[in-house]
Amino acid sequence: MILTALITGLAFATPREIAFSRLLPAAPALAAAMWPVLPTIALGAFCLLTMVGLSLVYSDLGTPYTAAAIVAVTLTAAYTSHLRLQREETLFQVRLVADAAQQVLLRPLPRRVQGLDVESLYLAAQEQARIGGDFYEVADTPYGVRLLIGDVRGKGLSAVGAASAVINCFRENAYDQPDLRGVIHRLETSMRRYSVAILDPNQPEQFATALIAEIPGGGGDVKILNCGHPPPLVMRNGEIRVLEPTVPSPPLNLATLLGDGYNVDTVAFASGDQMLLYTDGVTETRDRAGTFFPLPEWMRQLGPATPRELLDRLHRDLLLYSGGRLDDDIAAVAVRCRRPGPPEHSA
Repeated sequence: MILTALITGLAFATPREIAFSRLLPAAPALAAAMWPVLPTIALGAFCLLTMVGLSLVYSDLGTPYTAAAIVAVTLTAAYTSHLRLQREETLFQVRLVADAAQQVLLRPLPRRVQGLDVESLYLAAQEQARIGGDFYEVADTPYGVRLLIGDVRGKGLSAVGAASAVINCFRENAYDQPDLRGVIHRLETSMRRYSVAILDPNQPEQFATALIAEIPGGGGDVKILNCGHPPPLVMRNGEIRVLEPTVPSPPLNLATLLGDGYNVDTVAFASGDQMLLYTDGVTETRDRAGTFFPLPEWMRQLGPATPRELLDRLHRDLLLYSGGRLDDDIAAVAVRCRRPGPPEHSA
């Protein structure tokens, strides 16, 4: 509308030799990018009437040619607007399906479980994507709070399907298997069966890194089984400890090649301690010079923070560090052992 008014004003105010009126077809063409069909047609009709009005003042503007151009552009713009609205509706439906799939695959984690504060973060590398090959889950089991985080190697729907197979298997077996090795054996079997079911000769066989942590309610010794995954970080009294596995364990679906010897490490996790589990998308985020994100140093400089504050700050600083562009999906889970509150006094 502003463009139409500007062209009309210039056409009346300038000599007819300049012929600003020939720019009127641009208005409905631009309207098709933002407006529905009927308003676009109405704007074209207004431009046509404006051109007729100009012809009453200036008789040698080439009105028939400009009017024909306005009609042709308006009809084309109306059809373009119709196609745009159809595609926007399709994209909206696709996003609804993707959001529903994310709620199933990466459903919201409970914020408090057995004296633990739990928060999660997920960032897709592709701007329009909702889910990818990174995954996490928390289970409140009779053996303690069990956390899973992992990363399927690969892209596309096959990676999402593999992540779904691992998560669903964990949700079933985390409550039944008394030992973490039993859980990881079930995950290995599920991953192998899925890989065989979708075997594609044009794609390499998929595998996934995974880490399972078992934390007793209220804190204590946490058990960690790390299958080729980035080591978690523990903050205790301002000190950062990187929990590297004492003996490496094979990633999921690679046990037949590397052996199925799974090692469980035990680490103290006392009241007030905080643990950060993450995928390699965090530590492999690069700045413009190609330098990896220094996660332990960053967490040390951050200082004391709640799990939500930690992940919100991590989200912001990763985007700043990478210049707003992520090369890989990012998943992270922060867990803090809550300090016991003051005793309640009866009146």
